[in-house]
This record gives sequence, C-alpha cells and structure tokens, in this order.
Amino acid sequence: MISGQLARRGSMKNFLLTVAIAVTLPISGSAQTLKAETQPNPSSMDSFQPSWSVTADGSPLLSWIEASGKEGLYTLKYAVRKGGQWSMPRVIVANRKFFRHPAEMPEVITLPDGTLFAHWIENPGDDEDAEFLNVSTSHDGVKWTAPTLAHKDRSMVQHGLASVVASGDHEASIAWLEALKGEDGPVSLKRTIMSADGKYVKEETLDTDVCQCCPTSLVKTNKGLLIAYRDHTQQDIRDIATIRFEAGKWTSSKILNADNWKINACPTNAAAAVAKGDAVAISWFTGAGTTPHVQAVVSADDGATFSKPVMISTGHAFGYTAIASDDQGGAFVSWLEQSAKGAKILVRQISSAGVAGPVVQVAEGGRSTLGYPKIVRTGGETWVAWAGGGSKVQTARLVK
Repeated sequence: MISGQLARRGSMKNFLLTVAIAVTLPISGSAQTLKAETQPNPSSMDSFQPSWSVTADGSPLLSWIEASGKEGLYTLKYAVRKGGQWSMPRVIVANRKFFRHPAEMPEVITLPDGTLFAHWIENPGDDEDAEFLNVSTSHDGVKWTAPTLAHKDRSMVQHGLASVVASGDHEASIAWLEALKGEDGPVSLKRTIMSADGKYVKEETLDTDVCQCCPTSLVKTNKGLLIAYRDHTQQDIRDIATIRFEAGKWTSSKILNADNWKINACPTNAAAAVAKGDAVAISWFTGAGTTPHVQAVVSADDGATFSKPVMISTGHAFGYTAIASDDQGGAFVSWLEQSAKGAKILVRQISSAGVAGPVVQVAEGGRSTLGYPKIVRTGGETWVAWAGGGSKVQTARLVK
C-alpha cells in the first residue's frame, strides 16, 4: 500500500493550476467578526508549499519553495515581516530535487539561541516513492550549513511528513514517518534530535504502526513535547492520536477522539496542533460519519486531557487544516471546504472553552490548487498563506 499511495502523492507534483482567488466578507456576522484582506508577499511566480513560523522578536517568517530555473530543481527561501514591510527573500538551499507535494511542507523555525533551523524533503533518485529528510541551520540567516540527513536509514523509502519544534536552547526535535518495509509492512513514527549546528544527535521510534502518508504535528508545551498524528490499526481504523514527552519519557499513545474512521487507503490529511504555555489546541479532518468534517479540541493541562470535540467545518470538508494560538488561550483554525468553484479556505476562531466563532472565507478556487493552507498569529495579527492561483504563493491578513 505504501508504494501505491506515495506514487499517487508523487503524481501530484504538478498540481498547480490557474485559480480565481476571492477574498470575501465573513459568512456570519458579529461585533468582533473578521474579514480577510489579501496582502502582497515577496515570493516569486512558480512558488508553492508556504509555511509560517515566528522569529525570536515575534515577527512572522514566511518560507516557500520556488522553481530554480533548472528543470526539476527548486530553491527554498524565506522572508521576515517587520514594521509592516517584508525583508528581501533569502536563499536557504538552491537547485535541489524537492518532493513537490503540499503535504510535504518545509519549515523554518527559530531556536531560543537565535539559530534558524530549516527542514525539507527531497526525492533522492529516480524512485518517486523515496523521500529523504534534510536539515540545515544558520546563525546569521545568510550562511547555511551543508544539508544533513535527519535519519540513519539510507534506503530508498519514505522518510518524510515531518514537523519540527525547538526542544531546547540549542536543539530542535523533528517528528517524521519512516516506511522501511514499503508496502509490505507498517510505517513508524520517529523523533530525531538535531543540534543548532545542524548535526544529528539522536533518533528514536515512538509508534510502530501509523497512517502511511498523513503529516505529523509537533509542539512544545510547558511540560514537554506533544505530537499529534494519524494512527493506524490492523482493522484500518485511522483516528488521530497524541503522544507526549514529559519528565524525560514518552507517554503511551492515546486516541484523541474515537471517530472510528475506517478506510483502506491513506487520506494524506491529518491533524494540526498548537501550544502556548499550558494551552493546547488540535484540529483534524475525519471522513467518519455522513459528511467529511473538521473538528477541534482544546486543553488547559498541556495536552493531558482535552475538551469534547467542537465542529469546525460548516459543510463538506476537504480538511488540510492548520491552527494558530490566539491571545486568549484559544486558537484560529483554517481548513478547506467544498464550494461551487471547487474549494474555499475558511477560518474560524475557537475560545479556550471550545466555543467556535464566526466563519471567515479567505480564498476560493480549485481544490488541489489551494494546496495545504497555513496560518500564524503573532503581534496581534493573523496571517494565512496558500499555494494560490497563477502558480504563486498568496497571503492574506485577518482584520476587523
């Protein structure tokens, strides 16, 4: 199953199509209702796979991949927004064979010591199913270390669907999936620790049977690390699970909610987690029930316990959810939902009590073209980025 599913992901490499982007007023009204306003960003044409993070001084950092001018090769770039202006884009790595799929999202984060830490997935050879996880770091944002693999295994199989968080002053932890046996065996959830100098430190296995091609989501709470991921059973139940690293050890994996979604395929559609202090929020997609939907839960105790799920989507959801902490212990959730034009990006806020607010439409267009939207909240502003029409990363800001 692994090979077939990953081949389907690989076949989506040329997914960017022309799309009409529509920024509209909120679907429902409120005194605090937000609207989405498109904003320019420094990405170039033929850019995609955007991702957000927050720098040490609280500025939003946008990263993306764009064509390098050489067939089949791409460049990873980033820019920082300060004082209402974007910096000039800077290159992290150029002319690399990136695995071009919206679920394989590169990330650039800032460690507590100020180091910039980047990870991305490359296709190392002619085998479209093979994925290698690469890491590079920079102490000044200009010079980057030579790419280093974040896994011990070098066989031509999947090592991907990664997420990263600063797990110490001078280190980062990466959660990722490894498919050593390909279609003949289960896929494992792994964690790798990398130093601020971009050097491999440690690798460990956390779960030996997870959903093959669904992204991971790794965050840090006041008590330690938490990973949200799509689990898998021998009966093909693929519900979201969490596992936590506290007091120097990993807890047992725990199903977040018993959706009991049974599917003999890999949906490439999982959970998004965010943490701020003791507060944790997780949103996820499920095809269980009569209508595919996105739901969310909140926690006030570092993810030890969660609220009952609150429905986030309003109709037939496609998922691809992302999440960002708000300033009151709640979160902003984005997702894709069916529309007359194919799909629309929607956002709504949930409170620390798990109450969902009004829905804001950010953009509309072809489902595959919108990609895997990402959201960030910092400095009192909420930003959304997506693949966009015309083969260019698009960004919007939520305003009152």
